[in-house]
Amino acid sequence: MSTVSERSLDWSPRALGRAIALLFLVVLLCGVAAQGFVSDRLISFGDATRTATTIRANESLYRAGFTLYMIEMAAQVASTVLLFHLLRPVNRRVATVALAFGLVGCTIKIVSRVFYLAPLFMLKQGGFAGLTPDQSEAVSLILLHVNDRGAGVALGFFGLETILEGWLIFRSTFLPRWLGALTMVASAGWLTFLSPTLGYRVFNVVALIALAGMVTTIVRLLVGGVDEARWRERAAMAASSL
Repeated sequence: MSTVSERSLDWSPRALGRAIALLFLVVLLCGVAAQGFVSDRLISFGDATRTATTIRANESLYRAGFTLYMIEMAAQVASTVLLFHLLRPVNRRVATVALAFGLVGCTIKIVSRVFYLAPLFMLKQGGFAGLTPDQSEAVSLILLHVNDRGAGVALGFFGLETILEGWLIFRSTFLPRWLGALTMVASAGWLTFLSPTLGYRVFNVVALIALAGMVTTIVRLLVGGVDEARWRERAAMAASSL
């Protein structure tokens, strides 16, 4: 029977950790760019006409925002899967549950981005499917609200995922315990989105804490890396217990 390391990795554990860090960086940069430099500039959630006018006048920028969101989600799906492979020697069952929560969150968020894209088609001709221009603008704004709320629902699942991943890191021995503790603390705030009303109220504080945790994780994985000897020891122990 092949070992966990032979079955799950073509890369070394250190290379795997660095790949995860780079994917985290892509998620962070694309998410901030799409939200901060595109969506927040073009969408006014209280004014349908203003939003429609701004989107029409900046269609290329708006499309670029959608592309950034898709790159963000592709990187997040990849990092979720690679984290499973990195952490499953610690506890396969917990790592599998974390993987499931993460992929569910990614699916919800990707579907939500379809609602972000839809206004481009609704607003292009001024009216859509028999709707007046004003009605098309109003429906477009509703769709953008659905996109925003759907992304919020996904954050609750990401909170569940990263709490479990933080616990796995804490127990791993091949990554520092403080990094696991930081991951659990930094991600706990996303659990507020299990109640979206509460989540949006505390979003700015939660996002700042999560950002600090992600940046720290990226730097630690790139600079310190994974202790390969201890990872292989845990992988061998996990294989022998199968």
